[in-house]
Amino acid sequence: MDYTEDMKNRLKRLEGQMRGVLRMMEEEQHCKDVVTQLSAIRSGIDRTIGYVVAKNLEACIREANSEGRNAEEEIQQAVNMIVKSR
Repeated sequence: MDYTEDMKNRLKRLEGQMRGVLRMMEEEQHCKDVVTQLSAIRSGIDRTIGYVVAKNLEACIREANSEGRNAEEEIQQAVNMIVKSR
């Protein structure tokens, strides 16, 4: 699978958010604010996982169709990846 610039940029944004949370902790900012930011990061990670899995699934289905195969196995693998990430 080719990882797109969009996928990499999503991770770079999350990396920046993580650095920001660490800075908040070092500055002894309020727990509620830190947890709010951590929740946003978790949500961003979940969305990124979904995006990567969806793009991979698209590619696998296209490949299976072009080869005349059933894509059921690829679909099940994608479902399993999403379930395991929760």
